[in-house]
Amino acid sequence: MARDDDKPDEIVERIPIVEERATIGKRAVEGGRVRVHSRVEERQELLRETLSHEEVTVERVPIDREVTEAPAIREENGVTIVPVVEEILVVERRLRLKEELHIKKVQRTEEVEVPVTVRSTRATVERE
Repeated sequence: MARDDDKPDEIVERIPIVEERATIGKRAVEGGRVRVHSRVEERQELLRETLSHEEVTVERVPIDREVTEAPAIREENGVTIVPVVEEILVVERRLRLKEELHIKKVQRTEEVEVPVTVRSTRATVERE
C-alpha cells in the first residue's frame, strides 16, 4: 500500500463541461416548380324540353243586321267574339252588325331535342 507521503506525482486531468444548444431558423427554399396545362373539351349533349305554343284560328261569321250601338267584345265557350261594325250612309246613320270574329285558341305541346355543345376545362399539373 502506498502512503500519503509516498504519493506518486498526481496527474490532473481536466474534463471540459460542454453544453450544446440548439437553435432553429427558417429560410425560403425553392422546392420545385409546376407547369399547369389546361385544355377545353367539348362534348355533345342532347337536351330535352317540352315547348308549348298557341295557335289561333279566326272564323268570320256573317251577321248583317242593324244595331243601335257597337256590341262589346265577349267570350262564349272559350271563343272570343269581336264584333265588326260598319257605318252605312242612308238618310240616317245606322249601325249594322256586319260580322263577328270567332277566335279559338288551341294549345299544343311538342317534345324537342336540341343538340348543344357544352365545354369544360381540364387542367393537368406537372412537377418539374
